[in-house]
Order: sequence, then structure tokens, then C-alpha cells
Amino acid sequence: MADYVNKQVIELNNINEENQNKATRSVKTETHRSDGRTRLYRLAAVCLGVLCLLQVILNISLRLAFYNRGNVTVEKDLLQTSYNTLTKERDQLQTSYNILTKERDQLQKERDDVMTKFSNLKQTCPEGWQIKLGSSWYFLSTETKTWKESRQDCLKRGADLVIINSDLEQEFLLSFNKRAWIGLTDSVTEGTWKWVDGTPLTTPSYWYSQQPDNGRDNPKYGEEDCVELNTESWLPVKAWNDQSCLLNRYWICEKVV
Repeated sequence: MADYVNKQVIELNNINEENQNKATRSVKTETHRSDGRTRLYRLAAVCLGVLCLLQVILNISLRLAFYNRGNVTVEKDLLQTSYNTLTKERDQLQTSYNILTKERDQLQKERDDVMTKFSNLKQTCPEGWQIKLGSSWYFLSTETKTWKESRQDCLKRGADLVIINSDLEQEFLLSFNKRAWIGLTDSVTEGTWKWVDGTPLTTPSYWYSQQPDNGRDNPKYGEEDCVELNTESWLPVKAWNDQSCLLNRYWICEKVV
């Protein structure tokens, strides 16, 4: 009986111990589960915080991006305005440069022309030539010929019979003190006086008194269609006389330089 009782006690103790162990394991399991849920909650909270932080950073970045974009647009507009202004100033400078270049070229050409004339004037005149005011060379012959022969001589010298254009030139030619042919004739049309270059006589003219008379007072030589500078008899300036082209006279050639 005692053994039976002891056996029952032992079994009962075993059952109680087993139940206690089960309860312990159950508590541990619940505790482990509770710890796992807590970690999950914490992880979720951390992730939510990180997401919020990222959203804040993204918002700030977007604001900065839009702000910088606005600044870039303003700077772009300022640069475009400056570029347009500089382009306009460049075009104005180019126009001024072109004008100055044209003026410079013109001045260069005028200078070259003056230097050429000056160089020509520095040359020694051929024998028998004289220079008048640095613009023309004059040749006074030492023999006499008809008006036509005289002109042929001038043409061979690269010149022509003198054309008188001013008081100063007329007075200069008077200093030669010769009865000499000049380049004036009305041989084509009577009474229409023309210079050897084809231009008509207008002004100035230096006819002696009662001239031209076409040989009215001395008709033995026929018509008087050529003009001589009669400085031997008629001074001072009024010294032109129409004369027969067949008479022999000295002559004056002119070469314009």
C-alpha cells in the first residue's frame, strides 16, 4: 500500500513538473514572440522616420532646384541682353571701321597722287622745257613752222599746243616774248574757236583790240584760222591775234603732269 502511494505521489510530482515545464516553455514562447513584435515595431518606426527624413530632403532639394533654375533663367536673360548690346556695339564699330578704312584708302590714294606729281616735278626737265606752277611743262621752240607743223612737233613730244586756262598762265606765257602759236583755231567752223582738245573757247579770252578779224585788214594770206601769242608787239595781257595757219611762227607745247 505504501509503495502504491509512493508511486502515485511520484507520478503526480512528475505530472506537476511536466505541467510546470510546459507552462515555463509557454511563457518563454510568448515572451520571445513579444520581443519579436517589439523589434518589428521598432524597425517599422525607424523605417518610417527614415522615409520622413528622405521626404524632407527631397522637398528641400526640389525647392533648391527650382530656385536655382529661376536664378539660371535670370542670369541667362541678363547674359542675352549683354550679348545683344555687345553685338550692336560691335556692328557700330564695324561700320565706323569700314568708313575709316574707306577714308584711309582715299587719303592714301591722294597722298600717292601727290607723291607721284612731286616725284615728276623733281625730275630734270628736258632741254627747252620750263615748269609752270608745278602742274604743266612748257616747251618753247627755237625755230618757226606753220601751225599744223608746230602741232605735229608737240604731239611727237607727248604734248600738244598750249591751252590757256587762266590769267596766271597767260601772264606766264608772255614772259617768253615770242610770236608763237597756241592751240586755238576755228579752221573747222569759221568763227567757232576751239582748243586742240576739242573744248570750245569760252572764258577767259585774251584777244587784242579788234581781234579776231579773219584777215580783214591784210587779206593777202587768206583766212586767219589759227591764233598766235603776239608778245612782241602787244603787251601786256591782251595779246591774241588770229593769223593765217600757213605762216611760220614759234610755238609753245604744253604737257600736263
